[in-house]
Amino acid sequence: MMARAVKRFERVSPRKVKRMLDIIRGKGIVEARAILQFHHSRTKLPVLKTLNSAVANLKDRIGAVRVDDSDLFVKEAKVDAGPTMKRWRPGFRGTADMIKRRTCHITLVVDSHKLIETK
Repeated sequence: MMARAVKRFERVSPRKVKRMLDIIRGKGIVEARAILQFHHSRTKLPVLKTLNSAVANLKDRIGAVRVDDSDLFVKEAKVDAGPTMKRWRPGFRGTADMIKRRTCHITLVVDSHKLIETK
């Protein structure tokens, strides 16, 4: 059984989030949480919140069946570009320079080894 969580309109560049997702893709939940907890990037917080939400969604979907976090792994992790906010600031010789404030949508899919085998 799998479950997913999506964090939309996160105010972080998708390029920065992609580096974090490449690290945790395919890892177990316990290992992924440990990596995110001790990583130095500011993108770890939205990714960690999305990961915890996906695990909670899976546990809620299964219902009465007890699921241990060591049985779960990150099956899919992707980031898509969201809308870009455009801001202007004074530039060289009175011209206007555009600043792009990028957003992204983070999608994580969590799956379980043991529950698939029992069905």
